[in-house]
Amino acid sequence: METRQGVAPVRGGLRSMLFMVVATVALPSVLLAQQASFTATQAESGATVYESVCAVCHLANMQGSGDAPQLAGTDFRNFRGNESAVELLRYLRTTMPPGQEGTLTDDEYAAVAAYIMRENGVVAGTAPLDFASAGALVLGGASVAAVGPGGIVPPVPGTPGTGPSPEGVNSLPDYGALSETPTGATRTYVPIEDFVSVSDAELRDPAPGDWLSPRGNLGAWGYSPLDQINTENVDRLELAWVWGMEDGTRSQPAPLVRDGVMFLPNWGNTIQALDARDGTLLWEYRRSFPEGISGGRGRARTIAIWEDLIVVSTNDAYMLALDAVTGEVRWETQVAEPGLGFENSSGPVIANGKAVNGINGCTRLIPESCFITAHDLRTGRELWRRYTIARPGEPGGDTWGGLPLELRGGGDVWNTGAYDPELGLVYFGVAQAKPWASASRGLTMADSALYTSSTLALDEDTGEIVWYRQHVPAESLDLDEGMEQILVDIEGIPALVTSGKHGVLWKLDRRNGRFLGLREMVYQNVLDLDSEIGAVRYRPDIRDAQIAQWVSVCPSTAGGKNWHAMGYHPGRGVIVAPLSQSCMDYAAREVEMVEGGGSSGGTRVWMEMPGTDGNLGKLGAYDLRTMEEVWSVEQRAPFLTSALTTGGGLVFMGDYDRWVRAYDVTNGEMLWESRLATAVQGYPMTYEVDGVQYLAVPTGVIGGSPWNVSRFLAPEIRIPPGNRHNAMYVFRLNGS
Repeated sequence: METRQGVAPVRGGLRSMLFMVVATVALPSVLLAQQASFTATQAESGATVYESVCAVCHLANMQGSGDAPQLAGTDFRNFRGNESAVELLRYLRTTMPPGQEGTLTDDEYAAVAAYIMRENGVVAGTAPLDFASAGALVLGGASVAAVGPGGIVPPVPGTPGTGPSPEGVNSLPDYGALSETPTGATRTYVPIEDFVSVSDAELRDPAPGDWLSPRGNLGAWGYSPLDQINTENVDRLELAWVWGMEDGTRSQPAPLVRDGVMFLPNWGNTIQALDARDGTLLWEYRRSFPEGISGGRGRARTIAIWEDLIVVSTNDAYMLALDAVTGEVRWETQVAEPGLGFENSSGPVIANGKAVNGINGCTRLIPESCFITAHDLRTGRELWRRYTIARPGEPGGDTWGGLPLELRGGGDVWNTGAYDPELGLVYFGVAQAKPWASASRGLTMADSALYTSSTLALDEDTGEIVWYRQHVPAESLDLDEGMEQILVDIEGIPALVTSGKHGVLWKLDRRNGRFLGLREMVYQNVLDLDSEIGAVRYRPDIRDAQIAQWVSVCPSTAGGKNWHAMGYHPGRGVIVAPLSQSCMDYAAREVEMVEGGGSSGGTRVWMEMPGTDGNLGKLGAYDLRTMEEVWSVEQRAPFLTSALTTGGGLVFMGDYDRWVRAYDVTNGEMLWESRLATAVQGYPMTYEVDGVQYLAVPTGVIGGSPWNVSRFLAPEIRIPPGNRHNAMYVFRLNGS
């Protein structure tokens, strides 16, 4: 690991739109005596990168515009001609693109430089350009000024010089301490002082002012006991600070807070530590992805904290731990081989010194099916692995109609699990089989395909399945049940409540999976439900549908209930659920069932849900003792955040139409609202620093079916184009 100490901050704001020209007036003669080499393949690749990243400022013909200078031609060659190619590469990496410095790979920066060289008349060679290359950028360029034997003479008012003043700044210097690994880099600006490690005991019983788990506690309640902001004064909320997050789609972050520091996951596995009082950046870690793996393909919902570690599950199927004080990598473990398509949409749950994490990206048909792993938090060593697809010869292995293991797809784990330390069990929701429809899989509806569309209760020490409940056997409509698992005690019974895309609220005994009750929270016409024992049966036409036969289905794959987590309010004994009201026509497609193949295999057409008057969004509160609906709110815009409940008697929610609102948890009355820059999406949370309670609300764009339904069925709701409005908005009471 390489560490470099940074220097003073940049002065004078001398930054162009994309590329500041730096005059290098004194270079080692060994560099200037030869031409740097690049390959034709590099230059071609660089042309593609240039078009997508650089041409917006420097133009397609490389002639520049405004502050973005010419990159090909006499002016460029005269000014930069004899500069070291390596200096250009280093400059590009530390300054380009503006505001997104270092977001390209080293290979991409080298390719852009190779393209610039080619367009300035340099002939490609056999050796590729890289950060260790020797030689000049473009031999034969004119020097800016002759440097005499006495060296550089800087200009003074009234007298020209042969070079710039030595104290001038025309290139962004390194700032902060840089720590690099082959897979990422950390920049530490302000090390966190007096950080107090987070123990397992604290995770089980967190301090009210901290937010130590993605849903506030290990039972995934989504509840804070803080009550400084309450039903009487919530209308006094005002913006305290805002932090612009990484550009990218499917941004659905769940921040953590410890002792006044916010740890924030961004798109592309960039992790940042911010002063939670005012949003000052303290450190950030940026993930670098291998060729062919894009950090943008997967969201980065949640992270975890344990002792002095921030634990991250990455989009390229690694588990890593960052030092909470500096952001430096402490350990890193590869969970799956690159190129197999595995990724992580969410981070682990912490269970007694172990990080327990579920993988996703399991559409491809390969022998290595989806799985859940446990890792030793001190070393990163894998302790056990539990596959979510039952294997031939194992319990449940005969539920796949004789399909060989390599043709058993799906079983993704999209969301963070929950943990009961008294029972020693971790709980995960497992998504559907792939392809989506039994007909596409070459199976019948009698083939239940364990352990898909199930809740799994695993022994924390061994990964053994202690019990499971398959909510919908042979699920065939992309209405999976792999969402959050909420652990609550109801009338003396340790219970688990969960809900999936069918919009059915399930209540189970979390000791053994015994069925305790259900509630249909939105209109559904897919399943016949036995409310006494929880048995389900598909509607006959759905059960018998073959390839290319269309069926009418409510709800659609937006949900019912999707990834937006429910919130539990212990004082009221209610679950508050963000729901979606839409329907679809669905047809299964034929999928070639061969090893290495696979796809989702479904076609959908969306429509409004009958009886809703076009209200796509619903927020409902349900008494967990009776499973009855206590109140509900319906609106045109779909809800795109999880529900946050508080000791102040409030529920906070955000939606597609850019509104964040506070509701009274007793009756659903709307008490406060604020409109933000783009869709409000992710996991709101609340915390306290120096006696002041804050509310943190994320914004972001794009996110699967919930987002698509918004675009298709409510086209009149307009949000700003692009993905440059991802942000964290933080509020507090005025005068606090």
